[in-house]
Amino acid sequence: MGPVTRADNVEVPGLLVDAEIDDIPPAAPTRLPGQSGGGPESPQGSRRALVYLGLCLVLIGLNLRTVFSSFAAVLPEITSDAGLPGWAVVVLTTVPVTLLGVFAPLAPVLARRFGAERVLLGAMAVLTAGLLLRPADIGGLVPGAGHLPTLMAGTAACGAAIALCNVLLPGLVKRDFPHRLGLMGGLYTTAICASAALGAGFTYPVFTATGEWTSALWFWAVPAAVVLLLFLPVALRQHPVRHQAANLGVNVWRSAVAWQVTIFMVLQAMMSFSVFAWLAPILRERGVDGGTAGLMVSVSIVLQMTGSLFAPTLAARFRDQRAIAVVVALMTGGGFALSIFGPLELIWVWTSLLGLGQGSLTAVALTMIMLRTRDGHTAAHLSGMMQGVGYGLGSTGTLMVGQLHQATGSFTAAGVLFLVVGSLAAVFGYRAGRNRYIGGSSRSGH
Repeated sequence: MGPVTRADNVEVPGLLVDAEIDDIPPAAPTRLPGQSGGGPESPQGSRRALVYLGLCLVLIGLNLRTVFSSFAAVLPEITSDAGLPGWAVVVLTTVPVTLLGVFAPLAPVLARRFGAERVLLGAMAVLTAGLLLRPADIGGLVPGAGHLPTLMAGTAACGAAIALCNVLLPGLVKRDFPHRLGLMGGLYTTAICASAALGAGFTYPVFTATGEWTSALWFWAVPAAVVLLLFLPVALRQHPVRHQAANLGVNVWRSAVAWQVTIFMVLQAMMSFSVFAWLAPILRERGVDGGTAGLMVSVSIVLQMTGSLFAPTLAARFRDQRAIAVVVALMTGGGFALSIFGPLELIWVWTSLLGLGQGSLTAVALTMIMLRTRDGHTAAHLSGMMQGVGYGLGSTGTLMVGQLHQATGSFTAAGVLFLVVGSLAAVFGYRAGRNRYIGGSSRSGH
């Protein structure tokens, strides 16, 4: 995603917020082979090494959503074969999203102590271990335990690891590629969307080919392990410097505007992660076969990329973002509800509407970070608030869908829920989209 230009002609470098912007001394660019301290874009730097670093960062992004969509793609098979109780299904779809919020504030703290690159390496190691552990059966070691303990532990490990990557990866992209933000920002954001699409589209075919849902889940440990090995020499080359956190920027926790933007983020996260967790099971319950359901979810997520590419630029061109926030919120809630109880012969239309709406909604919510703040420090604080509260409370969406399905035996009530959530997102999007900065006054200076 290229740089976004705000209505007041201030350039916003995509959606890349630097979580380490408050560090003293400032975090240095990643050290690469062939450098003599001039930075990654210096004449002394190795162009090949810089390309290698960029590839590693994009490939990390390509592993950050397969955890969610791969589990959903074979959820009926896992539930049946592993004998999962209803409460366990709800927990397994909710916990990883909750942990995105719980562990997000920890990422800058760890980066100040160990360096962002080494924390990313550790997170990828934990992610790989979690993906390997998730399908394991420990019944031979603990009689009667089966798959449930490892599913729980592996899924929790993945959620914690992804939380750290979510926070630190954008800052590295921004820090190490200051003159390539358009290219790298676009590759990074596309990789994350592609990650969810790949998990949705390829998991069921792997299950069909192997006949084992465990193999279908283990498959996703392979790309994570490959990236871990590729990034290992980069991370080990770094020499971490102890940093302190400066108290700069506006206190976002006391800002009404910040809370409006954050609640908007909460509501979009409720729908976004419910798509990853439940759309495939919803389609399969409606009679769509597993392979086609996975393809539909994958296409819907690919359409999210389209929305995420164009919505930020469109939003930034407006004097305020009230209209676009309302439209994309209603598109998302309506598309989700229609995917549940709309005419089945139009199911491709409903899932496509959902994809376009969801991608646009997520991008608009993230763009608010830049459009509602005056400086990078406040933007980083708002981003931290939105990720902590947004993902932490946003996981209630997957929780409520699971509970409603357990209570009613169908997803119809969840369709009504998302009509309500979409409407609330429109209300808070309208509030958050007003022409205001955090800290007071409008963006036009009045």
